[in-house]
Parts: sequence; structure tokens; C-alpha cells
Amino acid sequence: MAVVRLGTRGSALALWQTRHIATCLGVLAHGIRIEVVEIVSTGDRITDVPLSEVEGTGFFTATLERALADGRVDVAVHSYKDLPVESTPGLTVAAVPARGPVEDVLCARDGLTLDALPPGARVGTCSARRTAQVLARRPDVVIHPLRGNVPTRVQRVTSGELDAIVLARAGLVRLGLDTHVTEVFPTDVVLPAPAQGALAVQCRTKDTDLVNVLAALDDGPTRRAVIAERTLLHALGGGCSVPVGAVAADDRSRLTLAAGVFTLDGARCIRVEDRGTDAAVLGESAAQRLLALGAGEILGILGTVPVKSVLRPQRSGDSPC
Repeated sequence: MAVVRLGTRGSALALWQTRHIATCLGVLAHGIRIEVVEIVSTGDRITDVPLSEVEGTGFFTATLERALADGRVDVAVHSYKDLPVESTPGLTVAAVPARGPVEDVLCARDGLTLDALPPGARVGTCSARRTAQVLARRPDVVIHPLRGNVPTRVQRVTSGELDAIVLARAGLVRLGLDTHVTEVFPTDVVLPAPAQGALAVQCRTKDTDLVNVLAALDDGPTRRAVIAERTLLHALGGGCSVPVGAVAADDRSRLTLAAGVFTLDGARCIRVEDRGTDAAVLGESAAQRLLALGAGEILGILGTVPVKSVLRPQRSGDSPC
């Protein structure tokens, strides 16, 4: 019986995602034995770096990719939004399974929504994108850095350390923690990260038999949507501390892509919506529209600004999204 080793980070969410893929793979591919191999990533070892400074840099995925490349594992399961937009030579994303929920959510004390939080409320997030969009609606709240696995983040609210946190709905749903959600932000209000809610099932390009087996897990609409979102991010430079949001919907005849770039203080945003049939072309064209509207100025200014340096903003005359 062939053995397929699935590499994963050791967090509760990463293990859930990998075991989910293992279950699906076991149903589809008879005659193989699946082993789950836990690997500690750089992101798991270093916990004092704001996520805004490392998003999209491989901070959580590079160690897994190395284990895959050197043969310690055969498959790596990633949260797709953590993968750098530049593909790693010799590796391929063989499957993008059906996506989970894409939205961001608020988990707040006393069942509060964002608008109902008291002035000066302590809101936890290390995402520049989330910070910008929260401050656009509530410039009076105080943003606190937030690292750690999902259960640990939720506990910072239940313990009273923070008034609220903002994080991805998909992770809470997958771990059965969505009972803590007090507000779901529609994507036309808060744009999620490119590829949020999607998984990337990666293997070595040369393992063609395994590539073909994994392809059965692929969901066409999800893959096309993610291609559009990540192409846009790549065209904008894929910045690690830049607040860029994007979400695409695929109705099997054409894609609709909504995307935005934000200043960290939430005072200004540039947002577009585009439609097309070719995912990569759509992502590129939406990026060019953003740049034509002034996104380049925002990107140039914000390239090195960490979230923790954001203070309560002085509002400009621009109208925030």
C-alpha cells in the first residue's frame, strides 16, 4: 500500500484543514495510506512579529515547502492566503478545494457589533487590511496587535483583555468556534484578504501520479476566483504591510472581482469592481484600474508602515469606503 505523507503546521486550524484533506483524499483514492506529519514553521516559532509585516512572504509556509521539496512530506496543505504570490520552483498547487466562508467577522464582548463598541474600545488584529477597514468605520477604537492560534485569540476577548477581535470567519467555522461571532462583515463592507477561506494542496511538480490524484479535490470556481484575487495582489506588488482586499465570485459563466487598497488609518480607500471571463486577465485589469485611480500613491507611502504604529487618524477630506 502506497503511503502519502501530508505536511501541516501544528495549530488547531492547520491540523483541521489537513485532516479534512486527508479524509477527502482517503475517500477518493483507495489503496493509499495517509500519514499526517506536523512541522513547526518559522511563524510558529517567532510570535512577536506583527502579521502585517509578513503576510504573503511565506512566513508560515516556507518551512512546509522546504519539507516538501526535500522529500520529508509528499503533500503540504496551506491556507492559500499565506502562500507568496510567486510560485516556488518545483512545486505546484495541485488542488484548490471548495472554498469556506470568505468574510471577516467580529468577536466582541457582550454580543456587541463594531458600531456598538464604546469609544476607545480595544480591538485586536495584526492585519493592516483589517485595521484600515475597521478604522474607516470606527476611527476612535484602539488597535492592539493580535497573534496566536484562533482559540488563543478568542480567549483574549472572553478573558476581558480585549473588547473585540477581527478574524476570518472560515477558521472559526472549521473549529466550531463561530458561536463567538457577534458580527459578520459583508464583503461589500469589509473586503477579505485575497484567497481568504481557500486551501492550497501542494505537491512536487514531478510527482505526476500524485498531481493527478490530488486534482480530483480541485473545485473549478474556487480556483478561478483565487487566481483572479492573487493575480491582482501580484500586480500590485504583493506587499507584506499593504492593506489590499479582494474577493471574486464565479457563476461559471463569468467572474466578478471586487478589490480595494486602503490607507492604514482608514481615511482613504480606492475600490473597484470588474467582470470578465479570464481570471488572470481580470485580476490584472482590476489592479491597473486601482493604480489609475491612485492606489500607487498609497502603496508607495505604506510599504514600510507597521500596524502597531497606527494612531487614531486625522481624517482627510476623502470619503472612506
